Amino acid sequence: MSKKRIAVIKKEKCNPLSCNDLCMKLCPINRMGEECISKDDHSKASIDELQCTGCGICSNRCPFKAISIINLPSELQKDPIHRYGMNGFHLYNLPLPVFGKVVGVIGRNGIGKTTAIQILAGLLKPNFGSEDHDENQSFDELIDKFKGTEAQLFFEKLKRKEITISYKLQKVDLLAKRYSCTVKDLLMKADETNKLSEISSLLKIENIFDRKINELSGGELQKIAIAGCFLKKANVFILDEPTSFLDIKQRIAIAKFLRSQLNPEISILVVEHDLVVLDYMADIVHILYGEPGVYGVVSLPKTIRDGINVYLLGFLKEENIRFRDHELKFYSRPPLMLKKEESIISWQSLSKKLGNFNMNASDGQIPKKGMIGVLGENGIGKTTLMRILAGEIKPDLGEISKEAKISYKPQYIEVKNDEIVRLFLKDAISQFSSQLIKPFELDLLLDRKLSELSGGELQRVMIAKTLSADADIYLLDEPSAYLDVEQRLIVAKTISTLIDIKEKSAVIIDHDLLFIDNVSSLLFVFKGKPSINGDCIGPINMEEGMNSFLKELEITFRRDIDSKRPRANKEGSQLDVKQKHEGKYYYG
Repeated sequence: MSKKRIAVIKKEKCNPLSCNDLCMKLCPINRMGEECISKDDHSKASIDELQCTGCGICSNRCPFKAISIINLPSELQKDPIHRYGMNGFHLYNLPLPVFGKVVGVIGRNGIGKTTAIQILAGLLKPNFGSEDHDENQSFDELIDKFKGTEAQLFFEKLKRKEITISYKLQKVDLLAKRYSCTVKDLLMKADETNKLSEISSLLKIENIFDRKINELSGGELQKIAIAGCFLKKANVFILDEPTSFLDIKQRIAIAKFLRSQLNPEISILVVEHDLVVLDYMADIVHILYGEPGVYGVVSLPKTIRDGINVYLLGFLKEENIRFRDHELKFYSRPPLMLKKEESIISWQSLSKKLGNFNMNASDGQIPKKGMIGVLGENGIGKTTLMRILAGEIKPDLGEISKEAKISYKPQYIEVKNDEIVRLFLKDAISQFSSQLIKPFELDLLLDRKLSELSGGELQRVMIAKTLSADADIYLLDEPSAYLDVEQRLIVAKTISTLIDIKEKSAVIIDHDLLFIDNVSSLLFVFKGKPSINGDCIGPINMEEGMNSFLKELEITFRRDIDSKRPRANKEGSQLDVKQKHEGKYYYG
């Protein structure tokens, strides 16, 4: 069987004026007098997939990496569910909600997760690869395409309006741009179930009812969006990244909330990058694999444990598909014991007052070759301590023992110029190309302006800039923000490896417990009341710190037998009850 071929051109990268139409000149078919590569109405390259032989010359020689030519596996010798125009992204298959279950969707950014769930939610009509497709036939074609499967029954019920869907969008910041009313007014308009009091109590948002939507933080907007979703009369709830902008405690609370809304007549489907939270809340998971920005394939459903382990392994046994050439690994490890004389810097009883907030840090130190994770809720002083260590602010009481060279990536990244990435990262490129540029996939961004980068792209660039600097201590505030699940694990491994090679130390704030577990050997743990007071304890060893922190969250962790990743026990399960009774909330 001849393989089906797709050609995708990332139009935003295509720059024919700078390359002088190089792809058109090099294409063997064009040179023979036929037209395989031409220009579209916007003078960008356009490829005829039927004429293309898959030689790869255009994709290999394109100076802007704008062209991808993919020979699809035999399993995909069919039309996609949706294609974004000629030479655009292709999506194959769809995830399926299951009643009485939470279904998760995991995969890299740009792989089609949002496209898939928007089709399920009815926000995007599938075109099955045809630009002149009749949108009115979409349901019938979906029913026919999935004939003989559970998906057929789902779409038949959807067509008969036996299924009603409520959707929470990914970009909750859009709420602040669309509405200027109070939280209560907005939610009262959304309330179709008369459950405003119940839902707002479970999500703990009553205290912001009188605030205006355009004055809320990202985390507050997230909870408002989730509340609005569950106030609709629906039996299928689809949520795109429901835990972004939330701290660890809030993420676990959202996971518990979602599970509390389940019954045999309700289905919940979530896209989530935090594997610990996804594992805790979901029963079933679909993996999306392929090539970001080019094509994405939705796998068959798997149990949550097997699905995450398969994703980490990078190989789908049933489909006989290897979608990654390496495994993402975890390791259990013995606790690191502190020796005071090995510290780079130390302090005694630091204190800082900012407005009505007080941060206190007990006697502490940063040891040589130490990887210290920082855990705590939002607004409890983590960033305040980081800024003191970075020298941005001075403590009111206490002082740092001695000077050390610091490289600091702040939580909020501001780009104030149009500098080219290649110039911005010149030290990283010259000294750490294989350690930073390649694993972070920054070679594809080098000729772009900093101001043009997405949140995830800018995050990777800033982490590389921070790690490439000559320093004794590297401070990274929320390095996993805006990154997909795979990028988070790669960044965690890269940070650990490079700090180890340099024989330096790092302090890392993050809300992804899997990330912290993967990168840390010691912990700072913050306790207190957000926006009022925060007390920092540490550094202490991982087991002691995680036990203390998880006890407050009332969740327990075990190690997966196969992948060694930390897994949150389902609330009330035998292991959960047993570990709580033993006081063993975490296994290192």
